[in-house]
Amino acid sequence: MITLYSRQVTMKNFCRLVFLISVLVPTTVVALEPAEVVVVANRFIGEGVDLARYYMEKRGIPRENLVKINTTEKEFCSREVYDEEIAKPVRKFLRKRTGHLPVRCLVTMFGVPLKVEPPALDKAEKKQLTQLQTEQNDIRTQLREIDDQKSPTAVDLNGKIAVLDRKIRTIGKKEYRAAVDSELALVLAEIYPLDGWVVNPFFLGAAGQLLPVSKDEVLMIARLDGPTEQVVRRIIDDSLATETATLIGTAYFDARWKQPEKQESLTGYAFYDNSIHQAAAGVKASRRLPVIVDDRQTLFQPGEAPGAALYCGWYSLSRYVDAFDWQRGAVGYHIASGECGTLRPGSSQAWCKRMLEDGVAATLGPVGEPYVQAFPSPEAFFGLLMDGSHTLVESYFFSLPFLSWQMVLVGDPLYRPFPRRQE
Repeated sequence: MITLYSRQVTMKNFCRLVFLISVLVPTTVVALEPAEVVVVANRFIGEGVDLARYYMEKRGIPRENLVKINTTEKEFCSREVYDEEIAKPVRKFLRKRTGHLPVRCLVTMFGVPLKVEPPALDKAEKKQLTQLQTEQNDIRTQLREIDDQKSPTAVDLNGKIAVLDRKIRTIGKKEYRAAVDSELALVLAEIYPLDGWVVNPFFLGAAGQLLPVSKDEVLMIARLDGPTEQVVRRIIDDSLATETATLIGTAYFDARWKQPEKQESLTGYAFYDNSIHQAAAGVKASRRLPVIVDDRQTLFQPGEAPGAALYCGWYSLSRYVDAFDWQRGAVGYHIASGECGTLRPGSSQAWCKRMLEDGVAATLGPVGEPYVQAFPSPEAFFGLLMDGSHTLVESYFFSLPFLSWQMVLVGDPLYRPFPRRQE
């Protein structure tokens, strides 16, 4: 059963992505430089600190751009731990910097917690939540006893269930949960809402919206992480090696439906499925890589994707399908809930973890339920990446709709898999 919900939000400018990519971004963006990157490592994880130094040396990031924090070794932390042990020291470090290039990007290293848990409920909140859930269950029982589910009574009961559902989400504080990286992108912001997402001011589809934070308060962010220290070191080495030439192989795009003839009013799943088709068309038009599109209901199966350089598809919830022979430096992501819920060793078949184990250099995914429109649009992300003028983190950030939310980018933020086009 698909649990990747499509929550309605106002994103009127989303359809302008292609125009914005081709016209606005190249004229307004200065490519990210190593001196503008600050690396965050957990002092208690020696391997993470060693990897941070290794990465900084390889990329020419100044030694003084390393901030070491003292925090939990777990993949998750409470809001209190995030505020005191992660955000506070990073904020202090950034504000004390003088005489250097401004910081534009953070990198969280192997050993830094992955997600912020929702705050604990007090006794009164627990009681109120139980009452709301009981009331909602009673209404659902009444609804099941109605033969005509389209009758006015049924419609009224469904409306009450929806109202109660909103109250339950608010009281339960489930939408206070977030990826550590997504929160840390806002570490310089003084005030922003914690209940749900915050529109990313760098997102190309945010033009014209009233935003709670400005670009000056936001830092781009990526994570160098994976199941083992060896995987992280490989990500770094593969990214650098690929840049000496270019990413080669085949681009695989796994849609579920045929591309629709009318595309103006698509939303939710239909929008993202069409965006996968559009991404494939963009890669094909670039003439950088051959492209294979699968528009069947089934996913690529084992052995069907040799020489994979790029990939985007959906929807196999935490059930990685090992269809790919990944090229060195490969980039890809799978659109499904919680695919970056863990990066630790173990039996999890979540796509981010398994793709990293199998050889990709960069991927992205959510630590929890994101709702479908929280994913970067495939058309935008791969369009920016293929251009060659933008680093991995820039391609991600300009196509990322929300912050203080669920999404994580794993990979070298400075990675540029394709050379710049000659003018």
